[in-house]
Amino acid sequence: MAQKIPAKALRQPRFLKVRRSRFHGLGVFTSRAVPAGTLLLEYLGERITHAEAAERYYASPEPDAFVLLFTVNRSTVIDGGVGGRAARYVNHSCDPNCEADEIDGRIFITSIRDIPAGAELTYDYNMEAPQPLPRDWRRRYACRCGAGRCRGTMVIRPRQRRRRRSTAPAKQHRRQPR
Repeated sequence: MAQKIPAKALRQPRFLKVRRSRFHGLGVFTSRAVPAGTLLLEYLGERITHAEAAERYYASPEPDAFVLLFTVNRSTVIDGGVGGRAARYVNHSCDPNCEADEIDGRIFITSIRDIPAGAELTYDYNMEAPQPLPRDWRRRYACRCGAGRCRGTMVIRPRQRRRRRSTAPAKQHRRQPR
């Protein structure tokens, strides 16, 4: 059954659990099968400017700090490390089972194919890098997904960007019952 995008923050379904991941640190796993097109999580956190994001994370000695940031548009970044929920633990894969959609300034994680019970949720981070690529970025943001199509890094060139942006729902999303 299709459902509209909720007006309030999307609550985490009970069938999604955060636990250890084979990719990196923690991940989000489903305890039951999820059909393609299911709206699963909302990426929440503090909304900051790009300048604030750069000040907080670009110079961070923590190699993974930057991946908690999610660019919404030219002026806004969501810092999942401050007030974020489970969506911040969805790991990167070059062959993902979910995608991140920007809808009316909000970020939603949606399944793009049927996901079996017990599987980890992943999406392609599509991290845009400054050009030319800083020497340490390929190593710092190395991909560990192990997919046959793995590009070896979470970083892409801006013209490779695949995440869709919209100002209204482009498609109906299914919402799993809790």
